[in-house]
Amino acid sequence: MSEGGQKTAVVLLSGGLDSSVAMAVAIDEGYDVHALTVDYGQRHQRELDSARAMAAHYGVDQKTVRVDLSAFGGSALTDGLI
Repeated sequence: MSEGGQKTAVVLLSGGLDSSVAMAVAIDEGYDVHALTVDYGQRHQRELDSARAMAAHYGVDQKTVRVDLSAFGGSALTDGLI
């Protein structure tokens, strides 16, 4: 809870429909929302752009963290050849 007694929520914001709706619902429910976006080397920059745009639209503080998934092997999310 924040100092003012408001409930706090961290939303994992991908920029897609599900996480964007989850953020909107949390805001509607009165939470002080903070958005966390993971840059895992996805093939499409638009996912990160969309997450930033959604956070800006709602006036939510948004942070992006970079995660190197190479230790886990290949993924169709990051490799266009898969």
